[in-house]
Amino acid sequence: MKKALLQLHIAVFLWGFTGVLGRLISLNEGLLVWWRMFLTVATLVFLRWVQKEFEAIAWKDALKIGGVGALVALHWVTFYGSIKMANVSIALTCMAAGGVFTALAEPLAFRKKIDIWELMLGVITLVGIGLIFHFNPKYKWGILVGIFSVLLAVVFSILNKMLVGKFNAKTISLYELGGGWLAWTLLLPVYWYC
Repeated sequence: MKKALLQLHIAVFLWGFTGVLGRLISLNEGLLVWWRMFLTVATLVFLRWVQKEFEAIAWKDALKIGGVGALVALHWVTFYGSIKMANVSIALTCMAAGGVFTALAEPLAFRKKIDIWELMLGVITLVGIGLIFHFNPKYKWGILVGIFSVLLAVVFSILNKMLVGKFNAKTISLYELGGGWLAWTLLLPVYWYC
């Protein structure tokens, strides 16, 4: 139990710290995500090569996993976009809305019963975000982009759960982030233009 609690605290700290770094780094969210993914993929490829654990998979599977990675890239762009449009607190508060979306989407994806308590807690979170939206309309776009970011994160987590039983976790991480980086590299000129 103590280990799980420590891991939870570390995860919360990292989420918050990632947001703070996103705010402090002067790059726009598009370039920030590109560099973040590039450095991560380069590190993962190097580690897999050094450890001789690089696992080749079928093209069809690589495209599926890479497509999930594209969702990760879009999630990060919208997460950092929310931070740049509003602030770190708003973006992280929007992430809390994931509970209501997960409470609805996971039962549909995995054909299980909806947990009413999870749904109620998620709705309470949405009410809180609605209050922020109502009292601080200057954060409107940051909140909307943050909510979209959380929707992408929920879809990603559901699709990722479907992959976990079929492939090694290290292989999934490498192909997801590699696919996400490649997809974002192709989309970045369009993003700049818009």
